[in-house]
Amino acid sequence: MYQLFIGNKNYSSWSLRPWVLLRELQIPFEERLETFESQGTFAKFRRFSPSGTVPCLVDGDARVWDSLAIVEYLAEQHATVWPAERIARAWARSASAEMHSSFGALRNRCSMSCGVRIRLASIPDDLRKNLARLSELWSAGLTRFGGPFLAGDRFTAVDAFYCPVAFRIQTYGLELEAPAADYAKRLLNLPSMRAWYAGALAETARDWAHEDELRTAGELTEDLRVPAQP
Repeated sequence: MYQLFIGNKNYSSWSLRPWVLLRELQIPFEERLETFESQGTFAKFRRFSPSGTVPCLVDGDARVWDSLAIVEYLAEQHATVWPAERIARAWARSASAEMHSSFGALRNRCSMSCGVRIRLASIPDDLRKNLARLSELWSAGLTRFGGPFLAGDRFTAVDAFYCPVAFRIQTYGLELEAPAADYAKRLLNLPSMRAWYAGALAETARDWAHEDELRTAGELTEDLRVPAQP
């Protein structure tokens, strides 16, 4: 059985991607959660991940330590990871790669924290452009392939890559145009996403580097998590 090493569910957007894909496609795996270190070195992750980062998939002697590489590794063994139709599959791979390498303003200004709500002081131009591109990209996929998911009628890897964005939209109250806004809500209501969210709210561990990012992003209006451990 696969072992998937992940970081804190509240913060780790990269960990969420393969986790939600495995859950939605009902591919068995063992979850191995390792909390971030408060000093930010992540040295303990080197025990299982060559890069010292999460996520990391372990399959026998194979170790795969990047979210996109994990998806492609899984696709070699599970045909449902990507859309079956060639054009849809090409679009899905392109959109996934764009998420993997782009949207820097969204990542930097709105780091993932599932369990809080933050009111941004403003929407800078670079973030506004990222949100406009998200609306454009999601609407294009939903329209071209018929929905309700980005590349057709079933959840695939491209949807998994944008699941962390749905949490960011919820946390920061970000606005997208229809039908992209409805798609974000659809992602949040997936069984796997609800399970991840419940796990994030139940965590008592805090990574203070992530918490500092939240404080600089805007006004904390609500913290739905259980209290932090002493």
